[in-house]
Amino acid sequence: MKLREEILNLWDKNKYDEHDRQVFDNFKKALNSGEIRAAECINGKWRTNDWVKKGILTGFRMGKIIPMGKFYDKDTYPLQNISKKENIRLVPGGSSIRDGAYIGRNVVMMPPMYINVGAYVGDGSMIDSHALVGTCAQVGKNVHLSAGSQLGGVLEPVGANPVIIEDDVFIGGNCGLYEGIIVKRRAIIAAGVIITSGTPVYDAVHKRYIKKERNMPLIIPENAIVVSGTRPLKTNPELSIYCPIIIKYRDAKSNNSVVMETELR
Repeated sequence: MKLREEILNLWDKNKYDEHDRQVFDNFKKALNSGEIRAAECINGKWRTNDWVKKGILTGFRMGKIIPMGKFYDKDTYPLQNISKKENIRLVPGGSSIRDGAYIGRNVVMMPPMYINVGAYVGDGSMIDSHALVGTCAQVGKNVHLSAGSQLGGVLEPVGANPVIIEDDVFIGGNCGLYEGIIVKRRAIIAAGVIITSGTPVYDAVHKRYIKKERNMPLIIPENAIVVSGTRPLKTNPELSIYCPIIIKYRDAKSNNSVVMETELR
């Protein structure tokens, strides 16, 4: 891919000219359109595209700090112009989408929320009030990210995986999903659940712990329903430590509890 080669050439430079700036602008356009992504699923497995993250970092190095209204930021990363996007709702009230993020069709964004550079938000998803889609986080189709929830961002180290949320996932209010975890299709994360790559998750249905394997992300299984819980502390069983628990897997009752209304889109 020509763009990949051009971005890797920029990564090795310290000074930039007008042609380099044009290459970077083309790179952002490709991010905005979804033509390129910080991570992509190939044959059922997610792969991080290091060169895309290098391109995003190059933009910070290339940019100059300028005034943007009452704010100051790199001129390479202004707010994104979504006026030409199809049937997107960005409700008034202090939300921001940084240039270099993909927003799919029929996405609803409630104020105030923030979507950072390199993020991908699929068709029909809702990003609710005070929610964050961090740098390079990948959100599938028909995902509901409830109020106050955060998907952690990652740019460094370059090889680190972003948070990935697959299609039809429901994430409850005030959740925090960080450090490159993957939440598989149709999972439900109950309100207040915090999961990092180092967080053991107990599967109460199959009576086992799900942990991050070496050189692999922590993966929440398809259809899992995860709630907050505790587990005994190994060094002192009289004390407990926080532990997310897969309490069940989706059924008709749980499907009804998270139905998405087409009227909102």
